[in-house]
Amino acid sequence: MKKLMTICFAAAILSFGVAVAQDTMKNDSMKADAPKGTVDVMGKIGADGKTFVGDKDMKSWTIINPEAVKGHEGHHVILTAHVYPDKMQVHVMSLKMAK
Repeated sequence: MKKLMTICFAAAILSFGVAVAQDTMKNDSMKADAPKGTVDVMGKIGADGKTFVGDKDMKSWTIINPEAVKGHEGHHVILTAHVYPDKMQVHVMSLKMAK
């Protein structure tokens, strides 16, 4: 009986240790939908003001907050933005005209 209790106690301790070791998402800041911070990207705002085409890769991105680029439709700009690559979206923090 003593041997069985020791085995059960050891199994409980081991399973707890394995469960704690697998909990890696508690403080994970690298989730797919979390932006890594702001980045500067150069490209052109679409004529509708809701899309952005980057110069580097010519990919089209949806602008989450089109009010931030109002008045710059069709212009070549440098955006400071949070980028969500899994959704192909950008959240514009600021912009300036490209030279």
